Amino acid sequence: MAGRIRDADVAAVRDRSPIADIIGDYVQLRPVGSGQLRGLCPFHDEKTPSFNVRPQVGAYHCFGCGVGGDVIAFVRAIDGLSFPEAVERLARRAGIALTYEGGGVTSRAVTSQRQRLLDAHRAAAEFYAERLAGAEAGDGRAFLAARGFDQEAAARFGVGYAPAGWDTLTRHLMGRHFTAAELVLGGLAKQSSRGSLIDRFHRRLVWPICDLAGDVVGFGARRLAADDPGPKYLNTPETPLFKKANLLYGADLARREIARRYQVVVVEGYTDVMACHLAGVPTAVASCGTAFGSEHVTVLRRLLMDQSEHRGEVVFTFDGDEAGRKAAIRAFEFEERFVTQTFVAIEPSGLDPCDLRVQRGDVAVRDLVASRLPLVEFAIRGKLAGFDLDTTEGRLAAIDAAAPLINKLKDRGLRHRYAVNLDNWLGFLDEEFVVRRVAEHRPRGAAGGTASLDGPAHGQGDHAARGGRTGGRAELPRRHDAVADDTVVAVEREVLKVALQYPGLAGPVFDTLSPELFTVQEHRAVREVIAAVGGVCAGLPAAGDVQTWVKTVVEAAGQDELRRFVIELAVEAVFCDHDVDDRYVDEQMSRVQELQVTRRIADLKSRVQRLNPVTDAETFRRAYGELIALEQHKRQLRERGLGAA
Repeated sequence: MAGRIRDADVAAVRDRSPIADIIGDYVQLRPVGSGQLRGLCPFHDEKTPSFNVRPQVGAYHCFGCGVGGDVIAFVRAIDGLSFPEAVERLARRAGIALTYEGGGVTSRAVTSQRQRLLDAHRAAAEFYAERLAGAEAGDGRAFLAARGFDQEAAARFGVGYAPAGWDTLTRHLMGRHFTAAELVLGGLAKQSSRGSLIDRFHRRLVWPICDLAGDVVGFGARRLAADDPGPKYLNTPETPLFKKANLLYGADLARREIARRYQVVVVEGYTDVMACHLAGVPTAVASCGTAFGSEHVTVLRRLLMDQSEHRGEVVFTFDGDEAGRKAAIRAFEFEERFVTQTFVAIEPSGLDPCDLRVQRGDVAVRDLVASRLPLVEFAIRGKLAGFDLDTTEGRLAAIDAAAPLINKLKDRGLRHRYAVNLDNWLGFLDEEFVVRRVAEHRPRGAAGGTASLDGPAHGQGDHAARGGRTGGRAELPRRHDAVADDTVVAVEREVLKVALQYPGLAGPVFDTLSPELFTVQEHRAVREVIAAVGGVCAGLPAAGDVQTWVKTVVEAAGQDELRRFVIELAVEAVFCDHDVDDRYVDEQMSRVQELQVTRRIADLKSRVQRLNPVTDAETFRRAYGELIALEQHKRQLRERGLGAA
């Protein structure tokens, strides 16, 4: 049994695994300030991004659901791995050989199950790709050529060929030291009726399906032979790697262009994705053997960093036949899950993007996407097509059929405008009547208030996006003796953030601050943890390594709740409108001291007011002198806090 991974190796893995790159494989991150990145949290559904990453300190924190940690913690959480498994996966990515206490280095026996399955799929993808060039794969190459894909295109998308032999892949992988149990678990092989192990795919073109990190997790296989009794498309079954409801074919290739263009194009098949990318629409993706669903919406929103600006767009393309129209109506069911705009692009003659490229060229594919219509408009017009609009009865029925679609829109302004458009499309020429009739179909108590369609909807800002603490952690922090106001909480919090994120600047002054300066209980606890490691100056490595410094404080915190709070402080942006420098740090240190002096002045004034200047003359004189001195000290701290000194 493998021993414990050496601490030095864990530190090396952490150092050579840039947190922004690792998280960026799963979450679209955008800069929001000096050294701060933000995206939609992959651990809970949210409208406004509250998932923050601070590469400088090597940590992440979501101010919506409270999750946070370092790069190893993220890999553990996102992929459901144990600590050793996460370290091993990152070590393989970074090319680090791990040494285990008690002897031994990274080997097959101690590699995580997930990594073993990933390795098997990578080897299978290479095997299939090599077979595409063989004599047996002539039908596969002809299939690709007929659809405008040459050898270079096939290699770009990793297209391969599954040979006819019943266990050709199985024998190949077992020769690479993969076990029968691993091949079955990964969906690469299955038990035959006679109990022997056979390949899952035979005589088919094969497309590797990757997760957002670019790892092959499954395959989609297209039937070629007329005597093949299987379905036209056959996919990897559900496995620990392959969850088709959460996967989009081509997302690993399209993710960077999606982020750059604020656009994603959803097509129906693997060849459509290939055609779009080759035609100059590199934002195309497709679902993997299943209908587009709510889990896919979550993936797309993370890729788009879908938020309140409404600047992005999701474009659905469907075949122009009745099935395509029904698919568009189903897609509209998810429209309200998006914040960004949704569109549909359908070629009038019914050609899909692949056939369109073959018959009319790359420009036609780009024009198809450019000719998109708002999805809600397409859905409404599709409903109208089922009625006789030459009769009053037919037009009234059309209003009633279209009203539920319009009422699904969250924005009251959009609901009103589409009700007006409906009047124009039906030719009533009576806007008030149509608007009122549509409103009558709006469920009572639905979001947006009454059934009225007038006026725009007003959204609420997300406190979490501004660094606030929301969700289950929204309550005010616990406090010590006196109840601190919001200013006190903010100042104490800022000082701790500076100490964690800019220790080289904060150390000399911060180390002189007493824990009693911090009135919020959890703030004082963090100050005491920093003191326990010797203070900033003693705890900060000689090289000024901020990541190691934060890790030191986190580990010293002990309790999980306090550890999470330290990470939260290390990730949350400081409230500085310029680069943090000595002056800003000095301002914050002065402010927290000024608040303590202010409390002492208030206590002393109360005491002086209770003294009798005649009978308590000496005590009154000393207290009054101390009060004057404190007021002077407060003015000095105030000047430093305001940056006047």
